[in-house]
Formats: sequence, C-alpha cells, structure tokens
Amino acid sequence: MADRTHDPDILADPADYDAAIVGASLAGCATAILLARSGARVALVEKSPDPQAFKRICTHYLQSSAVPTIERLGLLEPIMRAGAVRSRARLWTRWGWVGSPPGSVLPSGINLRRSVLDPLVRQVAADAPGVELMTGLTVHELSRVGDRVSGVQARDTHGHTVKLRARLVVGADGRDSRVAKLAGVRAKIVEHGRFAYGGYFEGPAPAGSPHASLWLLDPDMAAVFPTDSGLNFYAVMPTKKHLPQFREDPAKALVDFISAIPEAPPILASKLVEPVLGKLDMTNVAHTPTAPGLALVGDAALAIDPLWGVGCGWAFQSAEWLADSVAPAFAGAEPLEKGLKRYRRLHARKLRGHTAMMLDYAGGRKFNRGERGLFFAASRDDRVAAVMEAFATRNIGPARMFASTLPRTALITTRQALRRRAGRQSVAERAEA
Repeated sequence: MADRTHDPDILADPADYDAAIVGASLAGCATAILLARSGARVALVEKSPDPQAFKRICTHYLQSSAVPTIERLGLLEPIMRAGAVRSRARLWTRWGWVGSPPGSVLPSGINLRRSVLDPLVRQVAADAPGVELMTGLTVHELSRVGDRVSGVQARDTHGHTVKLRARLVVGADGRDSRVAKLAGVRAKIVEHGRFAYGGYFEGPAPAGSPHASLWLLDPDMAAVFPTDSGLNFYAVMPTKKHLPQFREDPAKALVDFISAIPEAPPILASKLVEPVLGKLDMTNVAHTPTAPGLALVGDAALAIDPLWGVGCGWAFQSAEWLADSVAPAFAGAEPLEKGLKRYRRLHARKLRGHTAMMLDYAGGRKFNRGERGLFFAASRDDRVAAVMEAFATRNIGPARMFASTLPRTALITTRQALRRRAGRQSVAERAEA
C-alpha cells in the first residue's frame, strides 16, 4: 500500500499535487482513482491510521445507478469476489408489493458490508499509480491564496503538522464534513423526523432473497438486506415516537419491530452476530458543492435522508462527475474554475429533483394522495412498476418518472374508484330490495 510516512512540519512543494482529497472512504477513493487515471497527482488523506477502517452505521446498499461507475472503476469483479450479493429491491405497501417487473433491463444493485467494501476500495486507490495514501492525518485548516483554497494543513498521530498544497482540495469527509465547515460554503439544513437502527443477523433467508425487501409502513420503514457471508442486515427507520423503547434496549426493540410488521421476515429465527447500532440525528445537510479551489463529493456535498439508500451510490457517482469535470483543467485545456462550475451544474442537475422529494418526506409525514395512487398503480401494473424501479434506483429523475406514470396511474386509480362506487351502489340496491 502506497502509504507515505511524514516528517514533522513538512511543507510540500506547491507542484507536488494536483488534488488533495480529504477522506479515504468510498467517495474519496473513487475520486482519487479517476483523477489519477487522467494523469493527476493525488494526495489521499485519511484521519484513521488503520487501513482497514470502515463506516459502521450504513445499510451498505449500492443502487443500480452506481453500477456503471463501479464497473468503470474496475471494482465490480473484486467486489463480487469478496462475496457481494447482487439484488434488486421489493417494496411492501398496504396496496401490495411493488417489485422489479419481468424483463427489467436495469442492472441489479449490490450488497456488501462496509467492513469488506471500504478496505477493498481503499486498497485499489492506494495501488493506483499517481495516488499517495496518507493515513493518520487529521485536517484542521485550509490554506488559501486570496479567496482560493490552495491546500490543507493536518496533524499526524504525534501532533506534528503536515502542510499539503494542491491545485484542488476535495472534501470527501462525510456527513459532518470538516472541510465544508472550514471552507464556509453555504449549507441548507433540514431536520429529520425519523431515526435508524440496524444489525447483522445469521439465519434463514428472507422471502424474496437475494433481493432486498423494504416495508413502507407509512410513515415508518423496515428493511432486510441479504448480504455477504450468509448474513442479513435488518434495519428500521421509525418516527421518533418509537424512540423510548429503542433507547431502553435497541436489540430487543429492533427484533420486536421487525417481527410485528406484515409478512414479517424470519428475524425471530435468526441470531444477532454484531451489536445493533443506531443513529438518532439524521439531519439533512446540503452544501454548495464547490468554491474556488475546492469541491465536495459524497455525503460531504449532500447528506440526505438515508431511508432511500442513496448515500453509497451517490458517493461513487459524484466522484465520477467531479473527476470528469476537472480532467480538462488538469490536462491544461482550461481553467480549473471552469471545471468546478461544470461539476456544480452537473451535481445539481442529477440530484436536485431527488433531493427535493427526499427532504419533503424526511420530516416523518405520511404519504400524500399522489404517492398513494402511484404505489397502488405500481402494485398492479408492470409498466408503472418498471418506471418506479428506474426512479427508485435513481436511474431517472422525478420529472421523467411523473411524466411516464401519471396518465396510467390516473387511469388505474379512476377505474378502481369506479369499481368501488359500483360496488357501493350494488350494496345499497340490495339493501333497499
């Protein structure tokens, strides 16, 4: 592993790095790999000194929309060799199950525990020519030339200062991004009305395996994700009225909640193999993803409602968007700021619609009339279900989803309403007779 050992108080040559990436998790490593392939010299800075470090609270599901990026990175084959499970998603609603219709052309998503995925991706990044992995460094300050970010200042595990200068600083340091705070970029904060708990269980395969199953309990949520090593990740995301029982005994509350849902998976016949972990504060944070000399990727740019399982996929995808956007600048074909402007626009175009809908639902509300009609139609019609799958896996945006489903949804729900009216009239006529 290309892991640099630093002498204290070193000032790196200004020409040493095209990019200094803060955070060596999924987004940071993907960015490093792609930038290095385009010829950039990359410093990949990670605060943990342990190369096996991984994110502990995560459903780990990789949406279908991220699979092409994972293939481009050369990660799909190693991920599959590590035991990953290819799966689609099936949704329980009170109107019926909504799943992937026969003949779906979308790629399956990927399930692999972060304890396996993170070290794997970090190793590939560290081995990439042009990437220098620097572990055990905690960034505490950004360097600037005028109003432009020009590097980072970090401390190693002994308290020594390391200064790195780069044409571009990339914040890939997650939901509570210190880089974003130090840069002072604008943040949109939206409170979350739910909390999350989950744990890995060994036991019988749930119905529908290897596909993930999600229960949209309106407004609560439960899920099971079959994953590597024969394990199933059971998770819940209830509204905060359920919080007292989870605070008292998270493992018991998780099992009780899952076992009580309709068509419950076999959690009672399963054994918990790791402690149940939870997250109480899931505040949505959307940062402006660029500033002069700076870009944010993954959760550092957009930490959104985890109910929809988009964080891991968008980590890879936003890395790809950034790397492609700034590659011409690193090749000397244009100013860096032009590439950053391109990335900012692309990030907004790809994610703005999804973000708006997720923020609207994150407060813990129940489904509105339009959503109820859409789930009703998708549970009965393969054409609506196919569009729903493309949208739910983030392969298409909400505008295209609504344009493709509204006419047929209206037809299906109108027919149902007419049948109900006819049924009520028949009952009334029989009563009169």
